Amino acid sequence: MVEKLRLEGVVKRFPASARGAWVEALAGVSLNVEEREFVTLLGPSGCGKSTVCNIAAGLVRPDAGTVAIDGAPQARAGAGVAYMQQKDLLLPWRTVVDNAALGLEVQGVGRAESRAEALRWLDAFGLGGFERAYPAALSGGMRQRVALVRTLLCRRDLLVLDEPFGALDAMTRATMQQYLLRLRDEYHRTVLFITHDVEESVVLSDRIYVMTARPGRVRAELTVPLPRPRRAVDPDVVELKAQILAWLQPELLGAAG
Repeated sequence: MVEKLRLEGVVKRFPASARGAWVEALAGVSLNVEEREFVTLLGPSGCGKSTVCNIAAGLVRPDAGTVAIDGAPQARAGAGVAYMQQKDLLLPWRTVVDNAALGLEVQGVGRAESRAEALRWLDAFGLGGFERAYPAALSGGMRQRVALVRTLLCRRDLLVLDEPFGALDAMTRATMQQYLLRLRDEYHRTVLFITHDVEESVVLSDRIYVMTARPGRVRAELTVPLPRPRRAVDPDVVELKAQILAWLQPELLGAAG
């Protein structure tokens, strides 16, 4: 398989105060994502998952270690990566279609072509008829679908998704998970997905990297040996979730403390 992303020995520190104190966010993180793979980074709050996202997207430089996209050193921010955060970040003064087309416009694609392509994707993601609506008129799940379409239209094979469904209710979240799996299967995208939800990681992933509490390290790499589709109530999913939760308990207690 072709390797889309590799982080090797990544270290990142941030200033904690004006007096020169530093907080170590990541302490030698190594992981990889193969082409068309769905890989989840799982860990307690504050373990550095979002920092990994920012580094993978080229928005933050590591203090040590290397980042490679398609086997080559990462050249610049956004190169080869489409990044979606937990907040949808839709522009309230732009319609749904104009928000979805924004990534293409930024890349220099003409407005008419951008809107035409956005309309096709919006229809495919169940947003037909809402093209001229403004974000304030949409539900949370619909807003996230618009944000997902905008991310897809960046025309990058690798998607880095930082807890994009964390603010949604359980039913909407389950629907968005199905859209995301459809995206992977039908549109052949590679996904690095960030979550602190064990159930979500088991339902979605090909592989799971489990991180320690801060400073973040990769504690383990797990292959999910379950066929798709998976449901949260499937006995094998429940069993694997229980195993991971029991294994993570010391890290969760450490993060809470």
